[in-house]
Amino acid sequence: MSGKRNIFEEVGSDEKAEAAVVGAISQSDGEDRNLTQIWLWGLLLLVIIMITVGGLTRLTDSGLSITEWKPVMGAIPPLNSTAWEMAFSAYKTTVEYMTQNSSMTLAEFKVIFWWEWGHRQLGRFIGLFWFLGFTSLFFMNKIPKSQQRSLFYIGPFIGLQGLIGWLMVNSGLDGVRIDVASYWLMAHLGAAFALLGYIFWVLQLINRSDAELLQSRRVRELKLFRMSTILLSFVALQILLGALVAGIDAGRNYTDWPLMAGAFLPPDFFGFTPWWRNFFENDGFVQFVHRVSAYLLVIYVIAVALKVRSSSNKRIRSAFLLFGLLILLQLILGVITVMNSSPWELAILHQFTAIILWLSVVRLRLLTGFPIAISVRN
Repeated sequence: MSGKRNIFEEVGSDEKAEAAVVGAISQSDGEDRNLTQIWLWGLLLLVIIMITVGGLTRLTDSGLSITEWKPVMGAIPPLNSTAWEMAFSAYKTTVEYMTQNSSMTLAEFKVIFWWEWGHRQLGRFIGLFWFLGFTSLFFMNKIPKSQQRSLFYIGPFIGLQGLIGWLMVNSGLDGVRIDVASYWLMAHLGAAFALLGYIFWVLQLINRSDAELLQSRRVRELKLFRMSTILLSFVALQILLGALVAGIDAGRNYTDWPLMAGAFLPPDFFGFTPWWRNFFENDGFVQFVHRVSAYLLVIYVIAVALKVRSSSNKRIRSAFLLFGLLILLQLILGVITVMNSSPWELAILHQFTAIILWLSVVRLRLLTGFPIAISVRN
């Protein structure tokens, strides 16, 4: 008489069925996800470089050097002296040139032109990098089906960012403004950070199965997840306020700290009419709001820290520690930058630290929303 049959064994067969591991990713699927992950890491790095180059383009006052938007043909720079003279003549019609750069030479114009051209060219390359990567991986069936839609959305997002960039530049070519409108700069930088955060979010989830994510949602610490969501929103607000400060060069005025022009409130604190202009044009008001928002953010970080201390998840505690250190560093950098009247070296370092801080808070929210299982010893 034969021995007892395994309950996983098919009737009439001597072969044993393999037990399925719930939530596991197969070897072939894992390789596909790894290819997608490499592509996303490249895309993430390019966006970080793009934001940094954009900041340098702004700090060198190069953004209005190209006065037309040609998404395709604009990739070809001036190739002879006649083309350079035409580009320079177009720039001479701007208020920025007539007000600030009327003594600029063609050689000096070429410097700011290459900054803006390089910034736009990098944007085109990012769009091409997404298109080639997505279509190649898609037709080779290398993109996990659960992530296809999420990865597709990156493309239109990049296109939208390019459109916002042109609307920003165009606002400085209206014959009235010296620089671009601060609210368009805020929209442009805000969209760039949103794109960066979205790519990083998808990147963190790409190697986790749907079953694992479902299970992790069930064991999340709900209050901590809500607090991290508020924290992410708070950081996003602070980044947008920083863009407004940059848009009107508010960081180069009121260089004392913690007071402003020797007082708690700056002069002409809310004196612009109509009232809404204060949010976009009043340098004292905008810098004051940015400062106060930073103080409130630090207070809220302390409140979240008290909650994080009781978390049993070591990864969450470590992620918050990194975030807290970055907040402290960013606060110190902000004070030093203002007290030195925002030289470009400190200003770009302040912006780059904001990028790392943003990725850190996105990572923190993901870990609180989809905690990674750890051993009891951890």
